[in-house]
Amino acid sequence: MKKKEMEYVKNQNSNTKLIRTEILFAPLLLILPFLIGIFLINDWYVRGLLEGNSADFFGELIIGIVIIFGNIIFDIPFIRSLKNLSKTK
Repeated sequence: MKKKEMEYVKNQNSNTKLIRTEILFAPLLLILPFLIGIFLINDWYVRGLLEGNSADFFGELIIGIVIIFGNIIFDIPFIRSLKNLSKTK
């Protein structure tokens, strides 16, 4: 990196803008995968389990569960880091 680029990275103002951007996108990053996972599990339940062909829609159940658990596993540390970072600022 050039010297001028390093000064921009070290600038306190840019860090504040980055934190604000992450905080504004956090609801989208948290809620959207959760809704998609719920939709896939609901689709498996309605079209698969209730209609009697759950084996055909078993992939939707697995993908929905992976999305929800992955969202929980990776987003909890993300929220904690945002809280810690906002407390220090």
